[in-house]
Amino acid sequence: MSDNPNGYPANRERYPWYEIVEGDDLEQGDIFEACPVFAIVSPFSFEQYRTTGASAPFDVLERDVIMLTQSCDLVKDHPKVNKVILCPIWDLDKFSEKNAYARHTKGREEIRQSKHPGFQMLNASHLPNFERSIRLVDFHLIFSLPLEFMRGLAQARGKRLRLLPPYREHLGQAEEDNEWNQIIRRLLCF
Repeated sequence: MSDNPNGYPANRERYPWYEIVEGDDLEQGDIFEACPVFAIVSPFSFEQYRTTGASAPFDVLERDVIMLTQSCDLVKDHPKVNKVILCPIWDLDKFSEKNAYARHTKGREEIRQSKHPGFQMLNASHLPNFERSIRLVDFHLIFSLPLEFMRGLAQARGKRLRLLPPYREHLGQAEEDNEWNQIIRRLLCF
């Protein structure tokens, strides 16, 4: 029997989910806690946009996020992108308080089995000083930040969690399977 949400082998030593990394080398699966992201202040209507032009009020929010941009596009000396794609990750229990689907056993099980394309479940971390409960990647929200901003954040923050293979590839596949994410990825990574 497995002790993790995606049914992978339970042996944490043989198939660890995470490692602790530091520095400004970035990879898909890097987790940034309390990362600043930018959101247009709601409500913001098309009529406001039309009358004010391209300017819109925005908030700076802090969210726990996971990097979805592929590692091969983030190579330090030869990056293929100038922006990275991030999705929020939520503590499963806290998310369940506001989401009826994730609150129920059936919903959690469907998410665990990757039957819900909007979410991907991540196992708990048991690494010293990085103990975290089970979390959900939320593909419904996508953030994009400049690559150099994220390198600076990574360097300034120090140690962080990084999702490891094969779970990182599973995350990448789950993100690719989400049709809207494919469209947005093409638009944001220029």
